Amino acid sequence: MHKTFSLQLSVAILMLAICIAPRASAGLFDDDEARKRIAQLAEKVEAQNKANDERFQKLDESIRSLGIIQLLNQIEALNTEINRLRGQIEVLTNQNEQLQKRQRDFYLDIDTRLRALEAGSAPTSTAATINPPLVSPSATPSATPVAASGAASGAAPPAAPAAATAPAATVASPNAAAAEAAARERENKAYDVGSAAFRRGDWAGAVRAYTTFAADYAQSQLVPNAIYWISLSQFNLKTYPEARATAEGLIKRFPDSGKVPDAMLVIASVQAEMGDAGSARNTFEDIIAKHPTSDAAAKARTRLAGVRASR
Repeated sequence: MHKTFSLQLSVAILMLAICIAPRASAGLFDDDEARKRIAQLAEKVEAQNKANDERFQKLDESIRSLGIIQLLNQIEALNTEINRLRGQIEVLTNQNEQLQKRQRDFYLDIDTRLRALEAGSAPTSTAATINPPLVSPSATPSATPVAASGAASGAAPPAAPAAATAPAATVASPNAAAAEAAARERENKAYDVGSAAFRRGDWAGAVRAYTTFAADYAQSQLVPNAIYWISLSQFNLKTYPEARATAEGLIKRFPDSGKVPDAMLVIASVQAEMGDAGSARNTFEDIIAKHPTSDAAAKARTRLAGVRASR
């Protein structure tokens, strides 16, 4: 009984071993297969990583290329903007030149009108001396009318009767008026030489012509105007110290002239061009305070705002 049981137990153990052996070999086989699959998977992962690295490298190169293209596009856009700004600058420069020309024409027109008024007022003021009262031939001449007519003509009272001396006075006065008109015409022509040079932008020629005029016609009422145009021409020539000295000389010699505010404006402009913004600002303020209704004051207000804005 015991032996039979032992035999049966041995058979059972043997059968169990026989059943387990294939499974163990199968487990060993499964491990090798798993290792192979893991190795294959690792190779695939490594290949995928290499492919990804290549893709990233190509993408990086593409991004860099795209950045260069964008930079070139930006440069082209900037060049376009620069060309547009250059066009605007040319337009503004042309407008500024036109405004300067209109300003010069405006001043010259004023000077021309002043000369016309002065030329028209001179004959009016001397009308009484040129055309003395006529004496009726039937009246008896007296000593008083004769003396008056003689004094008006600049000659001594004649001893002859009034009827005989009246034609002499009438002839002498038109000659004096003609001489005065000729002198006035020469003066205007001399002044116009400088005006013509200034209009065509010949600043050096304007300086010479106006200087000659001021020396030849020192008593002319147009001398302050001539000196002002000299200073402005010197400013345009960029000889700033000379322009300032000329403008200061005008203010000193003719403190009551209507060109004083304009001369002060030249001085302020010289100070601004030479970098002395503080002095320029003070001069602009002086123009506004001392000559508030002048054209120079209006310009000073505009330029003063620009000086303050640049601070």
